[in-house]
Amino acid sequence: MLDTLIRPLIDPLLNTAGRALARLGLGADEMTLAGFVAGLTGAVAIWLGEPLAALGLILASRLADGLDGAIARATVQTDRGGFLDIALDFIFYGAVPLAFAFADPHRNALAAAVLIASFYANGAAFLAFAIFAEKRGLRTSRQGIKSLYYLAGLAEGTETILFFALVCIYPDAFRWMALVFAGFCTVSAIARIVYAWRSLR
Repeated sequence: MLDTLIRPLIDPLLNTAGRALARLGLGADEMTLAGFVAGLTGAVAIWLGEPLAALGLILASRLADGLDGAIARATVQTDRGGFLDIALDFIFYGAVPLAFAFADPHRNALAAAVLIASFYANGAAFLAFAIFAEKRGLRTSRQGIKSLYYLAGLAEGTETILFFALVCIYPDAFRWMALVFAGFCTVSAIARIVYAWRSLR
């Protein structure tokens, strides 16, 4: 929901940084992998009881996730890079709630499972629609220039980053915030399914 508002503000900054990094010889795939490693390290920090360290790593990971696309736009966008970006993003998104479950299974495991299930539903609707959008030649740039059709929803990247930041700052409230955010993700998944059902008739 917020991505459409945020992208016009941050894309010019990311594109400027992306061009500078490209001139230095840094590739988009390398940035994607660096962001993924930072994100997984953040998840491990959560597991080890260091949520504030995790916050810094997660924010660095998401910055890299924005910069990889900017570098690609400054050089060349590839299907391999687009695949790597989206696949590693979804692994990262699941790793964070899983880390909270590992950190305190008694308090957090059920909420983490519900949240991961809502991520799964959202991802399934998102990626399935992208397949058929490509088949039909549908395009959109409302969330920025992407390698695949980016189907908007109530819970998108910006909301997820804000949620991850909040649970790192207030880890004791994870289970309640996770259940609330899972509700947003579920509504988003249902809306995406309904939209796709209507659009693909």
